[in-house]
Amino acid sequence: MTAPIPRDIPDLPAIPGRPALKPSPVPATAVVSPVRRPAAAAFRLLVAAAAAAGVTLELLLGDPTRALGYFAIQSNILLALVMALSARRAWTAARPLPGAVLGATTLYVVIAALAYHLLLANEASPFSLTGEAAHQTGWQALTHVTLHTVTPIAAVLDWLLLTPPGRLHLRQASTWLLYPLAYLAFSLIRGELLLPGSSGRYLYPFLDVDQDGYKKVLGNALLLGLAFYALAVLLVALDHARPNPLRHPWKTGFRL
Repeated sequence: MTAPIPRDIPDLPAIPGRPALKPSPVPATAVVSPVRRPAAAAFRLLVAAAAAAGVTLELLLGDPTRALGYFAIQSNILLALVMALSARRAWTAARPLPGAVLGATTLYVVIAALAYHLLLANEASPFSLTGEAAHQTGWQALTHVTLHTVTPIAAVLDWLLLTPPGRLHLRQASTWLLYPLAYLAFSLIRGELLLPGSSGRYLYPFLDVDQDGYKKVLGNALLLGLAFYALAVLLVALDHARPNPLRHPWKTGFRL
């Protein structure tokens, strides 16, 4: 014989605190189907081709071993690779490259452009180029314009108009400086390995130890490093302040 069910069941005490729900991230492909972006792919392919053409001309017109030591050449090689890969992903509707990669690539080509126009090609600068390096003509002039003006502007336009905002973080700004720091070490070691008086022993006048000594060169590098860090922070700030250029016309059943 079973016991009778009581008519009044006492309320159970409330569980203290709010129940913790485990995060359940939903991939973007589960919400919105991947979309090909042929216009973005075509533009990035043109940027990659321009950077590759500029680097190739520089290698053919001068000493390849010396040309590969320039920061502008190295940053444009990186730009060509990143833009080519980004073009392929935009064409095939694949996942875009991480924002840190695109941000670093943009920062490096902008650094090369600013260093050239403000320090090397500026007659008022104490590090301005002289002689044949300051007065380029023909194919050499076209190469310099491509690597120091065309490709940096194109990289900035790609970042502003073809990438979503808010993908960069302040902690990445210091990480991006590892490459310029490694380039400084490379430049100084390269100069020590070459014989004194060799042509092009130091590729940039603000890193010329023969002329200024290590104390002044390291001081120049410190000032440039601070300027590069400020530029990286500005890039991150603009990434969070700029509007989203990618407006998706489709609607989904999710509120994002």
